[in-house]
Amino acid sequence: MSHVFVTRRVPGRAIEMLEEAGHEVVVWPGDFPPDPESLREGVHKADAALTLVTDPVGADLLDAAPGLRVVANMAVGYDNVDAEAAAAAGVWATNTPGVLHETTADLAFALLLAAARNVVLSDRDTREGGWQTWSPTGFLGPDPYGATLGIVGLGEIGRAVARRARGFGMTVLAATRTPRPEVERGLGVERVPFPELLERSDFVTLHVPYGPETEGLMGAAEFAAMKESAILVNTSRGGVVDQDALVEALRAGAIGGAALDVTVPEPLPLDHPLFEFPNVVITPHIGSASHATRARMAEMAAQNVIAVLAGEEPPNPVNRPPNPRSA
Repeated sequence: MSHVFVTRRVPGRAIEMLEEAGHEVVVWPGDFPPDPESLREGVHKADAALTLVTDPVGADLLDAAPGLRVVANMAVGYDNVDAEAAAAAGVWATNTPGVLHETTADLAFALLLAAARNVVLSDRDTREGGWQTWSPTGFLGPDPYGATLGIVGLGEIGRAVARRARGFGMTVLAATRTPRPEVERGLGVERVPFPELLERSDFVTLHVPYGPETEGLMGAAEFAAMKESAILVNTSRGGVVDQDALVEALRAGAIGGAALDVTVPEPLPLDHPLFEFPNVVITPHIGSASHATRARMAEMAAQNVIAVLAGEEPPNPVNRPPNPRSA
């Protein structure tokens, strides 16, 4: 019987699937991620680990788990997993693609609307007793309808956002490394260089994977290039934005605001300067947080585990070990 360590409770039937496949499953019981020592202990005798984006998996952890055959990350992004180190150690690393793009696009658009229409700020003011009368000048913001939306990264999530933008009569620009002329035409998207997108957009939304090429993609120069009224939306990874530069841009009034589902670190300390700005909306990394999507993500991760422990290649590998570990 193989041993599977799951780093927290997950929705859906993932645990049942693993047990039905004949595996012993141990689930970390806490509401918070296992601390490094507990994570190390959890994987030490495990054949498989079902991990979350909050669980760092590097060479040291892999060395401490000689029987580990697969790390199934319950996310599309896997910057928390050193996939190359895993491959070198003979361990499969997997993710859960193709399942959360619509849900994340919903949140990106919700953040855009919330920031533009001061939804969070006005709700907070109402709860604090600020609503005394209807005001012709209260909580004014830009119109999303008919505005220009700049999408940075035209992958699955970026394309899903573009589809939503059409319903708002938006002019949609896209900056992407990979030209997709047919996709762009079908979505009514104009592909432009990144600097031009920043200059023309009323809203800029980020949908790129995090890595060396995209770390700090939005920095001081990029904020300076944006319209003073423009709003930044980030549902990708916090490291894509230089947060110090963002704070300075907000203080200087160089941009109109920001709506962030991801930060560095996570959670963001309550004394962080970003919380000082009324024109900033911050949510706790909930891009994929719908019942159906999170359940499907967990179940896909379980399917990856089940395949590897059955001696098969996983459905969603992000590496390819030259010499996979065996039972």
